Amino acid sequence: MNEFKIDKKQVRRAFSRAAQDYDAAAVLQREVCTRMLERLGYVKLQPSRIIDVGSGTGWGTRQLGERYPKADITALDIAIGMLQVARGTSSWWQKIFAGKRESFLCADVEALPITSNSVDMVWSNLALQWCNDLPATFVEMKRVLKTDGLLIFSSFGVDTLKELRVAFSEVDGFNHLSRFADLHDIGDMLMEAGFADPVMEMEKITLTYDDVRAVMQDLKRIGAHNATAGRATGMMGKATWQRVTENYETLRCNGKLPATFEIIYGHTWKPATNKTLDGRSIIRTDFKR
Repeated sequence: MNEFKIDKKQVRRAFSRAAQDYDAAAVLQREVCTRMLERLGYVKLQPSRIIDVGSGTGWGTRQLGERYPKADITALDIAIGMLQVARGTSSWWQKIFAGKRESFLCADVEALPITSNSVDMVWSNLALQWCNDLPATFVEMKRVLKTDGLLIFSSFGVDTLKELRVAFSEVDGFNHLSRFADLHDIGDMLMEAGFADPVMEMEKITLTYDDVRAVMQDLKRIGAHNATAGRATGMMGKATWQRVTENYETLRCNGKLPATFEIIYGHTWKPATNKTLDGRSIIRTDFKR
């Protein structure tokens, strides 16, 4: 058994349950989304169709709509509860921005129900860490993109919640956190998927809390439950929780407990690909962006 395999049913349930209160808790997600939007300022692209993969309650989708008012935008999420909140929020937003073409699609990014070569931009903010096969996911994203289409995303890196990982180390035999991909590995995956010139960046954002319970409650409020196959299925015992708390307390700094998030940003383009007579690929690198 792959103990780090993500249980997608658990992910759907957790995010659907968290949907109503998600916006109030998703401070980090909104900040990262804002920083991604700033990166679009350097991109000379006017997309006619955008897919927001892992759209959640649609805050990022609406920002994209304001930036690209003529684009058709699809909010895609694995959790139906998130899309229901997004649709409800969108109703009043569409009255302000009359004529906005927005649709909602409940689907898994690892199997996109979208026509090949039909999308100008695939956007994904902090959703790819829920994929079981990230290399195949990038191939799937490339499939739906048009030639010269843009993939822009953020995800969590290997140092995410490193303090919590330390706190849970050796307290029992279960997984308590997902395994996150390394920045360089993600860049290699993009190249292997056939994308051109991926640009990768990383930064660390540290949130601070009064106690360990507040850290866990914050994660629960945004639906970020442990969904790995190797997780414990019952409630955590008092003795185990006490050990976790004691371990985390050793990391207290300036009166607060830190929670580090390593944020990976990436953007890349789908190049035009031709074949030689013997079947080898020719990838054009002189296209205009």
